Amino acid sequence: MRLIDGAEAIRGDLPSAATVTVDIPLGAGDAVGTGVHRYSSLAVVRERLAEALRQLADTDVPIVIGGDCGVELAAVEHAFAGARRRGARLGTVWFDAHPDLNTPATSPSAAFSGMVLRALLGDGADGLVADPPLDPAAVVLAGTRSLDDGEAEYLARSPIVRVDADGVGAGLGAVLDPLGFDEVYLHVDLDVLDPAEFGGVPDPQPFGVATADLTAAIGAALAGRRLAGAAITMFAPPSPEAAGEDLAPILRILSALTAGTR
Repeated sequence: MRLIDGAEAIRGDLPSAATVTVDIPLGAGDAVGTGVHRYSSLAVVRERLAEALRQLADTDVPIVIGGDCGVELAAVEHAFAGARRRGARLGTVWFDAHPDLNTPATSPSAAFSGMVLRALLGDGADGLVADPPLDPAAVVLAGTRSLDDGEAEYLARSPIVRVDADGVGAGLGAVLDPLGFDEVYLHVDLDVLDPAEFGGVPDPQPFGVATADLTAAIGAALAGRRLAGAAITMFAPPSPEAAGEDLAPILRILSALTAGTR
């Protein structure tokens, strides 16, 4: 419910003509033997969001407001389909305190929000994986600092590039430039921010990224590259008053993202 409140709070500061609401199932859903909590509801959300994105013109640049990181499955798939049509090389920058690289077999929680990037890379429960999958060499983790054992083992053998939290503001552009991306998809889980600046997330992690450094990194990611899409996720304010206090940094992040759509 806090995630719903967070998404609604953000929507309240957006122009209504530029927003589309995607209805989510009211029921929690069932794992149906997949090892993914709420699998059946997640499958419905994936299809509903994918359908909403298919209604957009190819020139539109959608910014998805979650909810949790699970919304990224449909959102990133849409961005990559568009890049393929345009013949563009697309990279994904994952601003997140967590890498979201678990599978149903490794996840301590069975929450899909902690599996979604791995699902985009092709590993996960049938019906909740990307087809075709992303190339891990086209993924950059930025500000990630809390890993489960299974995620650490996967990263040890993966070509995914990592940029530590203290290097996000100054170093992301230097990391991206040699990778040759024509376009980028930017995932922003708000727990990438330092909890001393931003507290409205379910699982805050210390030693995060300053808002100014995050917006600078977004600008660096968009320097010479087209924004194919983006998302802001995991805003879960404990109260309406707290939501109001946290909206200022969110709006700064949105402004940095929308600068890439003009």
